[in-house]
Amino acid sequence: MDVVRWHQEPQLRRPLLVVAFEGWNDAGDASSLALGALAEAWRAERFATIDSEEFYDFTVTRPQVRLGERQERYIEWPDIELLGARVPGSRHDLVLLRGVEPQLRWRTFSAAVVTVAQKVEAELAVILGALLADVPHTRPVRVSGTTDDQELADRLGLTAASYEGPTGIVGVLHDTLRRHGIPTASFWAAVPHYVHQLPSPKAALALVERSAALLGAPVDSPELRAAARDYERQVSERIADDEDAAAYVAQLEDAEDTEWDGDGSGDGLRLGSIDELAAEVERFLRDHPRDG
Repeated sequence: MDVVRWHQEPQLRRPLLVVAFEGWNDAGDASSLALGALAEAWRAERFATIDSEEFYDFTVTRPQVRLGERQERYIEWPDIELLGARVPGSRHDLVLLRGVEPQLRWRTFSAAVVTVAQKVEAELAVILGALLADVPHTRPVRVSGTTDDQELADRLGLTAASYEGPTGIVGVLHDTLRRHGIPTASFWAAVPHYVHQLPSPKAALALVERSAALLGAPVDSPELRAAARDYERQVSERIADDEDAAAYVAQLEDAEDTEWDGDGSGDGLRLGSIDELAAEVERFLRDHPRDG
């Protein structure tokens, strides 16, 4: 059975694939919020879905009962969506993959993603994630960038991946895409662990900016920027009512200010010039065509 259901064939120019999963890789909902903001900014439209039947344990990721316009009940299944977007001002368009992290048959799932990437001729894949960390909510979001490709790491200022140990769907997907000739990178935003229960639009905005930088096309997302400001204000108000928490956050701020220079450098992607970054991506892809 073909697990990919095509609704239409997108007409895209040399697209980049951006992936975000809800669940373990999505602290503060940051990566899923970021993908939603990208989809909204460039009016992405769904062109395919990956069937949930093969990849989800429905006792973990449960389908939802919904009511239609005439109050009829129906089941909404947690399919994984693929969306395409035209990106004005960039040499590349965008393919977005979003959904809950699959629990089952990761190799088959990753092969399905490769099938889609090959059909739309995606040239680069970027996987977004967010993790809990000892970072303050009042400072710029720390974003780490990694890749298995040393040349891509050198060109974009990413870290060459050196991790060994247990992995998840992100690691499996990276490996599968790379073995099929599609270079990959990851961006991970750090979310303050002491407010892990709150969605973090601030971390989402940082991921949006990194993704847009690779395309050379800045994203105008005023709603996300406003939500990020509200998030910082609301968390600060909560912390102010607790002396111990305020003292702890002050310690994190001192440590952050000592470790980083505050201009965003050293965070896993050179952000000095969006045009320069896009040019580096273009040179890398030109030097490494997908056909060999």
